[in-house]
Amino acid sequence: MNALTDGLYDPLKPLGTVAGVFLVLAAAGTILGAPWTTQATLASAIVQVLGALLMGLLGAGLAYLSWMR
Repeated sequence: MNALTDGLYDPLKPLGTVAGVFLVLAAAGTILGAPWTTQATLASAIVQVLGALLMGLLGAGLAYLSWMR
């Protein structure tokens, strides 16, 4: 067996992996969108970037836990 077919025994494993990857991609898109150019104040841009970084960490953790366990 390989990792792909082993993952199909648990129906939530692919869902967790896809959701985690989506969160990482959304975080990357938020940061690459340069929020500091569109926010009114620097403080709000910092909050948005920190939120995007936390979202990326959460997504990476979710994808890792879903795929490896």
